Amino acid sequence: MEPILIAYIGIVFMTTLSFVASSYGVTVCGHAVIGSMKKNPSGLGSYIALSALPSSQGLYGFVAFFMLQDFLSPDISMFTAIAILSACVMLGLSGLYASFRQANVCANGIVGMGSGHNVFGATMVMAVFPELYAILALLVTILISFSLA
Repeated sequence: MEPILIAYIGIVFMTTLSFVASSYGVTVCGHAVIGSMKKNPSGLGSYIALSALPSSQGLYGFVAFFMLQDFLSPDISMFTAIAILSACVMLGLSGLYASFRQANVCANGIVGMGSGHNVFGATMVMAVFPELYAILALLVTILISFSLA
């Protein structure tokens, strides 16, 4: 298999998983918003803020693509292609799982606020924890790209 094809498989895997993860995450939160709006429509701004959090993993995939695109040339080495594939698999899977779990935290917070509980701050803090691992995956991908340069 050509090295450039291996690298592109990684890029497609990473961007697809991170975009699907964010799409799924904001949809889970959107369902919670609709239910909470029936009980407490005044909290819409807070609901939307929490709903947007799982979208960040898609942005991380997009940023990583820009970090790696300079290496995508027909004369790429097998070593570089495998490094790109590995980084992309790591970021894609990390973003997928982080977004799913973050969406669950945010959706539970939205439901709690819809029920009249003051849990916005606690939900934001708890939603940062799965986000941290997606950020670390992006940082590792950036460090890998720097080591290839």
